[in-house]
Amino acid sequence: MTESTTGTAMGAGTAMGAGAATGGAGAARIVAAARGWIGTPYRHQASVRGAGADCLGLLRGVWREVHGCEPEAVPAYTADWSEPAREERLWQAARRHLLERPLQAPAEPGEVLLFRMRAGSVAKHLGILSRAGAQAAFIHAYSGHAVLESPLSGPWQRRIAARFAFPAGGS
Repeated sequence: MTESTTGTAMGAGTAMGAGAATGGAGAARIVAAARGWIGTPYRHQASVRGAGADCLGLLRGVWREVHGCEPEAVPAYTADWSEPAREERLWQAARRHLLERPLQAPAEPGEVLLFRMRAGSVAKHLGILSRAGAQAAFIHAYSGHAVLESPLSGPWQRRIAARFAFPAGGS
């Protein structure tokens, strides 16, 4: 499988009622794949493990490892993620390819977290839940840093706009 810095998005379209890969071996595989990216430098629009990734690039790389090819081209995007136009492009893409989970349902490792960094702004940051419960943590590519595993502290929890599961299946 070839990794590129541009080109494709998160995955194969699935119906919201389809099975999810979170829980059990699917979740362990997703979290292990995400942890393999830890230390990758932050690079806007990149998705190459060890060389560079942004938050979407991390998710794209995990998708490729778990599911194979990405079917949707990712257009060039700015760091503001369509904030001036008030378009929820990242959320819309997640809904096309992942399974939306109710926010009030118990979180499971392997879920994709979508964050709204400021109240009233568009959701423009992603992470993968690596641990649930009292010691919850998530893996994300953070501007000015690298791909890292962070505690899902109160301030991060308050920013969660949506949660998604990877669909079942994959390569």
